[in-house]
Amino acid sequence: MKSTFIPTIHFNKTFFAILVAILGTTISPYLFFWQATMEAEDMSHNNKHIIVNKRILNDMKIDIDLGMLFSNLVMFFIIVTTGAVLYTAGIRQIDTVGQAAKALEPLTGELTYLFFAVGVIGTGFLAIPVLAGSLSYIMAETFNWEQGLDKKFHEAKGFYITLIVSLVVGLCLEFLGISPIQALIYTAVLYGLTAPVMIAIVMHICNNKKVMGEYTNKRWSNVLGSITLILMSAAAVALIYFQFK
Repeated sequence: MKSTFIPTIHFNKTFFAILVAILGTTISPYLFFWQATMEAEDMSHNNKHIIVNKRILNDMKIDIDLGMLFSNLVMFFIIVTTGAVLYTAGIRQIDTVGQAAKALEPLTGELTYLFFAVGVIGTGFLAIPVLAGSLSYIMAETFNWEQGLDKKFHEAKGFYITLIVSLVVGLCLEFLGISPIQALIYTAVLYGLTAPVMIAIVMHICNNKKVMGEYTNKRWSNVLGSITLILMSAAAVALIYFQFK
């Protein structure tokens, strides 16, 4: 309980790599693309005009607040379980999700193993389409390709080829001897390094009356956004510093 509220800070690259990775998975740049394109695609597909009012903004706020709350609760209990169960049992190296599940089974029982397996499968069904889809949208927007999950293959070849290739590459990680856990950590670190730039751009847009009209950021949004930007930038700079120290 004490360590939850009073963390121990280590000034080395390993500590800041994990810190940046945690921040990077909390505010992931790919989600900006996914959420924006999904909203725009849904409106376009249903021939709706995008009408922004206080009710829609309030619904979005509740959605995001609840999503962030539960995602951070899940992360917290993963950290607690890892530290209190695996670490104290002498298990210090986990390279695959299967190893994590097997490590839990003798320590906390078969039921935990089953819950873990179901959770990982559910997470995969949730994460794989979002991650692969985000990359496809990013590539399509970069090269001005036709895009959209509502289009057929021949209508958006580049979009779907990117989707297929990314899925195949993900499946091949196991056969190439690349640790999926390490790949996730390095990806999260990359997110953490690039997220401050995305946050700065989003805050600039949200304070631009030409773009947002009467719905520009309020004071608290700017204060909290600025604090987030400063903390994430400081963590990224510290990681780069210790990486080359």
